[in-house]
Amino acid sequence: MNRDHIEGGIRNLRGRAKTAAGAVLGRPSPQVEGAIDQVAGAAQVAYGRARDTAEDYVRDGRHLAHEARHRAQDARERAHELYDEVEQRGRDLYEQAGERSRHYRRRAERHGRALAARADDNRLATLAIVGAVAFGLGLLMRRDR
Repeated sequence: MNRDHIEGGIRNLRGRAKTAAGAVLGRPSPQVEGAIDQVAGAAQVAYGRARDTAEDYVRDGRHLAHEARHRAQDARERAHELYDEVEQRGRDLYEQAGERSRHYRRRAERHGRALAARADDNRLATLAIVGAVAFGLGLLMRRDR
């Protein structure tokens, strides 16, 4: 409720009193002035309501703008947190991939050395196997079948 509500209500009541007094006394001039005051008072009350509504919209708009700014800041902070999490996860995966590749490389080197040692220990068998494989490949790749 603002000043226009109060003043408009008082003016409206004063107009009613003038209209009633003019009617009781039988004088049209106070009745007309009272009717004008009633209308002016009602208009001032309506203006006061409109002003209150506009002030409410402004206050709500400020509140909504503040809330939107707050939510945007929260979203920005969350995005930074997610970015940091993703970046750290990427680093972790990169390190894990490096560790695994080194593990598999060492394992392959061990197996390769073991296979070379076994082939060196069994030279005749290895030569026979390599010869058989080469002969089989030669047969498979022959043009005139």
